[in-house]
Amino acid sequence: MSVQSAAADVDVDLRQLFASLARNWLRILVFVLVVTGVAFGFASLATRHYKAQTQVEIVPRESVYTRPAGNTDGDKPILDEQGVATQVQIISSNEILKQVAQKLGLSRLPEFDETINMSSLSRVLILLGLKNDPMDVPADERVLKKMREKLNVYGVEKTRIIAIEFSSEDPKLAAAIPDAIAAAYIAGQGAAKRESNTAAADFLAPEIADLSKQVKDAEAKVAAYRAQSDLLIGGNNSVLATQQLAELSTELSRVRANRAAAEGTADSVRKALQNGGSLDSLPEVLSSDLIQRLRERQVELRANIADMSTTLLDNHPRIRAAKSQLADLDAQIRSEAQKVMKGLVMQADAAKARENQLVADVNTLKAASAQAGEQQVGLDALQRDAAAKRQQLELYLTNYREAASRQDRNYVPVDARIVSPASVPAEPYFPKIGPIVGAAAAASLLLAAVFTLLRELFSGRAMRPATGARFVPIDEVPMPPPVHQEPSSRLEPPVARELANRPAEAPLPERVMAEMIAQPQPAVEAESAAHAAPVAGAAPVAEAKPMAEAEPVTEIQRPRSVLGEIDIEKAAEKLIASGAARAIFVSPEGDEAAASAILVAREVSDAGLRVLLLDLTASGAASRPMLDSGLFPGITDLLASQAQFSDVIHADLYSDCHVIPVGTADPVRAMRAADRLPIIMQSLTTAYDLVVVECGPADAQGISRLGSDATEVFLSMLEPDDEVTRAAVKLIENGYPDLTLVTPLGHEPPGTPGRRSAA
Repeated sequence: MSVQSAAADVDVDLRQLFASLARNWLRILVFVLVVTGVAFGFASLATRHYKAQTQVEIVPRESVYTRPAGNTDGDKPILDEQGVATQVQIISSNEILKQVAQKLGLSRLPEFDETINMSSLSRVLILLGLKNDPMDVPADERVLKKMREKLNVYGVEKTRIIAIEFSSEDPKLAAAIPDAIAAAYIAGQGAAKRESNTAAADFLAPEIADLSKQVKDAEAKVAAYRAQSDLLIGGNNSVLATQQLAELSTELSRVRANRAAAEGTADSVRKALQNGGSLDSLPEVLSSDLIQRLRERQVELRANIADMSTTLLDNHPRIRAAKSQLADLDAQIRSEAQKVMKGLVMQADAAKARENQLVADVNTLKAASAQAGEQQVGLDALQRDAAAKRQQLELYLTNYREAASRQDRNYVPVDARIVSPASVPAEPYFPKIGPIVGAAAAASLLLAAVFTLLRELFSGRAMRPATGARFVPIDEVPMPPPVHQEPSSRLEPPVARELANRPAEAPLPERVMAEMIAQPQPAVEAESAAHAAPVAGAAPVAEAKPMAEAEPVTEIQRPRSVLGEIDIEKAAEKLIASGAARAIFVSPEGDEAAASAILVAREVSDAGLRVLLLDLTASGAASRPMLDSGLFPGITDLLASQAQFSDVIHADLYSDCHVIPVGTADPVRAMRAADRLPIIMQSLTTAYDLVVVECGPADAQGISRLGSDATEVFLSMLEPDDEVTRAAVKLIENGYPDLTLVTPLGHEPPGTPGRRSAA
């Protein structure tokens, strides 16, 4: 089968792809039933396995009444996460499993020893060397291997509970083995504690005897050293020399203070007597009783003198006698003050003598205390040794009494207990017929569906040409019979012919619109360059069509000249060869001349390019023959913001060309947004290889906003009359010197499918 492909793009037809599931429903159903039946048979014939679980809690069992004094470990968690994991390994150790296997006689059961009742097939495989001989492994190892395969010991998350699970073909055995493992674990922990307790008691007994003798010897050494060194202990539990030195130091400080006070008082009295000052301010003088009486007599005489002075003169004998007595009193007071001063001086001398004696005694005690301090160092060392041994002896005695009492009473609590013993399971955990059959049915249904979809996809039946690509198997397309028609015939085909040749469906070009709206410009240019290659290959297809030799295009220079025009094929060839991105058609003769744009667009599309026709006529003359209706949304709806690109682009009923009709929106409202037309043209040029614009009887100013660098301008002509000539001259004079005239004469009307196949 030969394939003609211009764009080499294909899309997956999802409707066709998933329709294959409905076509092959019987095959899928049979496959699902077979797989489900096999799964049901396997589940029904498989050996039943039962599972039971025992839970062991790791918790301190020591009572508050039997806990050793001063032990506060019971207030703290006994095990952390690592400790629980360690106990899990202990429970699944070989020692415990061997004890359980021996206790329950598991080595005699075929479930745990495959050498018992070995099948003939296994024996043959062993003889052929395809299977290891289990007899080479010791019986205990075979049993342990099977037990480990069926055993699962794990710590429950965020707890100190250890779960012991075991599966077996016998439900009673499945419940008995985890209970036996838990009991063996607790018994092993108790035996370990008893062994540790016994070992501690055996160790402490001789140690206590040795420590008792050592403590006695150490205390004897302390007493002998104290007696030898004359380190007598005073009242404050200190050496006697040190205590005496402290007392003498205190007495010396007191004597020095008294001497200093006496010397200071004597100096103050001496200065008062020498300077003739008043003695009333000295407390030591005032404290003398004699001085106090003399002072009273002195005050009395002064009072008498003052009384007599009021009546007698100063030279009166009585006044002179009183003054003489007052002078004698002053002399007596000073004499007594000197005596007080002498007494203070003597007191200071006595204090100084006492101080000197105390200093001598302190110096003597200092030497004795220094010697006692040196001897005290040795004594302290002996005392520390004796105290340490005594403390260790007391600790050993306490521990020994604890261990001996637990050993005699056989009280060794284990920090574990069984909180949930295993119960005999009533239902097997494997096989579960319902889940197995359901899973098999779902898996088989999914596999069958995937296999069917893949087969449909790889066969190519679920593939269809991508939007904008031509992918038509030539030998499978039924070619319609040739239609003989006059070249000048412009009659519309019958309705029945149109319906017979109308395509089954014309999907909306979703991918084209995504590229047109979202693809960046550099990528679009690369895509346009990529599509230029098929165009070169498609040129021979256009040249192979039967057509007359092309005449040179005659440039229009003046009105009413004889104009040369080209036909539809030549116009299409010119667009393909020049690589034009836009083709603007002007039809000054009205709607009938708009057929040129339709025919050229279809011709270029047949060559393999992606072509879109934009109808800018007022009556929709270019889009109506392509869609057989004028009620589709189009360019006016897009300008009026009432529709999007995906809503206004439609597929031609008779070719691979796409078309944007006039639309159904208000033209006045649409023309308000005419400034958006260049942006729309740029987007369409980016998405399509060629954009054909039918402008109707437009002038040069009207088509100015539609052009670009790669734009070809055509003037569609039916008859070379004056109206066409004037229109051509105006276009040339207004900046379009490369104007090309094209005529639709000699071709079928645009609404007729003719030899085209459904798009």
